[in-house]
Amino acid sequence: MTTINQTTFKVSKMDCPSEEQMIRMKLEGFPQVEHLDFDIPQRKLQVYHQGGIEEISSALGTLKLGEQLLETEQAQMPVAEDETKQKRILWWVLGINFGFFVVEMTTGWISSSMGLIADSLDMLADSIVYALSLFAVGGAVSRKKKVAKFSGYFQMALALLGFSEVLRRFLSSSETPLFQWMIIVSIFALIGNLVSLWLINKAKSKEAHMQASAIFTSNDIIVNGGVILAGVLVYFLDSKWPDLVIGGIVFAFVMRGAIRILKLSK
Repeated sequence: MTTINQTTFKVSKMDCPSEEQMIRMKLEGFPQVEHLDFDIPQRKLQVYHQGGIEEISSALGTLKLGEQLLETEQAQMPVAEDETKQKRILWWVLGINFGFFVVEMTTGWISSSMGLIADSLDMLADSIVYALSLFAVGGAVSRKKKVAKFSGYFQMALALLGFSEVLRRFLSSSETPLFQWMIIVSIFALIGNLVSLWLINKAKSKEAHMQASAIFTSNDIIVNGGVILAGVLVYFLDSKWPDLVIGGIVFAFVMRGAIRILKLSK
């Protein structure tokens, strides 16, 4: 193994896949950077590099993620994981999430459920993250930035349309959504996310984009549960309000995700 320098940073604001991708696209262009190793739960970044760390540290500082240099020492390059296996799993997870985006968007409009529509956009946001993760497996920085820019604006436009529809339904006498569709479709989406999480964990990968994808999918399971709960409340209260509330909350998460994705393209 080649011996090079290993610098460890504490990045206090690195808590989701967006920050990990921001750092990747900021630092992977430096010729002296050999490898980036992320520990998102511990919010640590290890940079394997040739020469000094000053230029790399300065570039990382421009992201304003609360970075702190902990130590620099000599180390050996880590052994690369099987990229083919990672790609195969990520393609399966991408397909599951994009498929449920289409299903939930369609059934959401049919059943007049903003909760399902919002959850479908959350699935779309996941698909974007998994697509970026696929590009991270041997992908070029410039290509990831183009995908991020298009995806971010597209997702933001859909979130704004969703917010406007939630507001319209709040102010008008719109019909109560079909709670049966909300519960049944969300249960299937929950199963889809559980399968995705199982596939990701089965890989036992220590790569950051795989770990980030697992965290993202775990959060989506909570969202699925929220839509199911809203469907139950719609039934018992015979009211549209639970659906609109959960829809507004999830649209806020989608908008936040769109803003973060757009940051990746800069």
